[in-house]
Amino acid sequence: MRVGLIGFGAMARSLCRLLAIHAPHVQVRKVLVRPGSLSTHESLPNGASFVFSSNELLSEPLDIVVECAGHFALPSIGPAVLSSGTDLLIASVGALADATLEQALYLAGKQGGAKLRLPAGAIGGLDVLGAAKLAGIESVSYSSRKHPNAWKGTPAERLVDLSALTQPVTFFEGDARSAALNFPQNANVAALVALAGIGFEKTKVLLTADPSAAGNTHTIHALGSFGEISLMINGKTLSDNPKTSMLAPLSMVRCLLNMNESVVIG
Repeated sequence: MRVGLIGFGAMARSLCRLLAIHAPHVQVRKVLVRPGSLSTHESLPNGASFVFSSNELLSEPLDIVVECAGHFALPSIGPAVLSSGTDLLIASVGALADATLEQALYLAGKQGGAKLRLPAGAIGGLDVLGAAKLAGIESVSYSSRKHPNAWKGTPAERLVDLSALTQPVTFFEGDARSAALNFPQNANVAALVALAGIGFEKTKVLLTADPSAAGNTHTIHALGSFGEISLMINGKTLSDNPKTSMLAPLSMVRCLLNMNESVVIG
C-alpha cells in the first residue's frame, strides 16, 4: 500500500512508528509540509520524501492520503486529493464542522470517485451510535475532560486561568459545531460523535479542564427508542502532544489495515 501524508508533526510521526511495527506493508511515499517547515529536519521512513505542494504529492499514484496537519490544511488540499480519485483519511475531523468545507469534500469525492475516511480516533462506540440512529435517537451528549496543559493555546485560556486550577472546571457547554470550530485541536471527537449520531446542532458538548486528570477522558451518553448508550474512555496522551490521545494514531493504523483485510469488524 502506497501512502501519502499531509503534515509531519507529533501525530504523523507517531503514525509512522506504529506502521513500521503493525503494518510493514504500508509504505509512506511522500510527506507534504509547508516550505521552510521545521518538520523537514525530522527523519522520514525509508523510501519517503518531503514535497511542498499538492501537485507534487499527487504526481505518482497513491492508494490513500492521510491528513495529520490540522484544520487549516484541509480546505486547500483535501478537495484536490479526493477529486484526483485518491481516498483521504483525515485526523482533523472537527474541520467538517465548517459546512462549506464538508460540502466541498463531499463533492470532490463524488467527482473523483474517492472516499473520505473518518477514523474513530480517541473514542469508541461510534458503530453502536450509528446503528442506534437507524432506530431513532432522542439525545446525545459528549464530554471531554483533560488536564489544563492540554487546553493551553486554545480559547480556554481566555475563559479560565488554567495555571491556577485546583479543581475541575467546565469552561464550555454548547453544541458540537461550536465546540469543533472553537477548539479545533481538542474537539475532533465531538465532531465524530455528531457525524455518527444526530448532527452537529443536536449534539450537546461539555469541555472540562481537570488538574487531577492523568489522561484524556471521553464520555458519550445517548437515549432513544433503541435504549441507552453510556460509554467512557480514559486514554493516555502522546508524550509530545498532550492534546492528542494515543488511541488517535492507533485508530488511523487500524483504518489502513482494514483496507486490505478480508474480515472487517465495525
